[in-house]
Amino acid sequence: MNSFNLLRTLLPIITLFLMSNIRCEAQLSTTFYNSRCPNASTIIRNSIRRAISRERRMAASLIRLHFHDCFVQGCDASILLDETSTIQSEKTALPNLNSARGYDVVEAAKRDVERVCPGVVSCADILTLAARDASVAVGGPSWTVRLGRRDSTTASRSLANTDLPSPFAALDALISAFGNKGLNARDMVALSGAHTLGQSQCFLFRGRIYSNGTDIDAGFASTRRRQCPQSGGDSNLAPLDLVTPNSFDNNYFRNLVQRKGLLQSDQVLNSGSTASIVSDYSRNPRVFAADFASAMIKMGEIQPLLGLNGIGWPSGGVGVLGDKCHRFKSLQCHKSGV
Repeated sequence: MNSFNLLRTLLPIITLFLMSNIRCEAQLSTTFYNSRCPNASTIIRNSIRRAISRERRMAASLIRLHFHDCFVQGCDASILLDETSTIQSEKTALPNLNSARGYDVVEAAKRDVERVCPGVVSCADILTLAARDASVAVGGPSWTVRLGRRDSTTASRSLANTDLPSPFAALDALISAFGNKGLNARDMVALSGAHTLGQSQCFLFRGRIYSNGTDIDAGFASTRRRQCPQSGGDSNLAPLDLVTPNSFDNNYFRNLVQRKGLLQSDQVLNSGSTASIVSDYSRNPRVFAADFASAMIKMGEIQPLLGLNGIGWPSGGVGVLGDKCHRFKSLQCHKSGV
């Protein structure tokens, strides 16, 4: 065998050998941080619990922040990035501006982890865990979170403006928006049940409560008008669920059955092909909780950046994970178990 043929034979073997030594873990795993930061989940959970004990509403904000992250470029923490000369921040997109909250809570959790395991845990994983821990903190379900997401070096204000579902959307538009992310109609209804928590601004539901439509309870509309005048008060806040606004339960679905959904995009779920799902959840809180957990797992794994994607290897293969989530630095690619 001449030297050329020998090289051609050995090259694939050499390449595979090199890749096996430098490649990143290319899939999500529940054990991703077991070697490098075994207490990561506990540290993050304690940080989130402290934040929610100070402000119970923060649970809804963190779940929503995770949702708004995953629906734009996948679950990559791009929503946390600030505006720069090269980044059009998603924070200033219409669905997020003066609305999305919890950035400081995620940063605090990041700081807590960095004190123990500097340069190891991604912000994307922290945000995903934060949503799960927020649910548990207010009486909602828990679920298994697989880890290993990379953090994005880019953000997309334009995608945030187009891919996040509108609070005024019709049922078909909602089904399409969720379907584009690999989520089916049942996932969509279950995830919408997160609106058992949190608040909404007046301008997002004014049209509904003053519509005198047949899909809204008249007494409910009258009550809601006290917090939302026909003109002015656009930023006035009102709980999405008047009965148990800070507890995770299935009252959201009971509200929809009674035509007491605050947002148009909520009430339309009790129509057409999804009405039976709403009815099911209104009568079976355990079914809702189980489906919510399953849907959150699916949503939390939308297009994660894995391996060498996202923040990658700097020159020479050596680098550190940034200690902040609102900005990024070059990052070394950790291999699970190292």
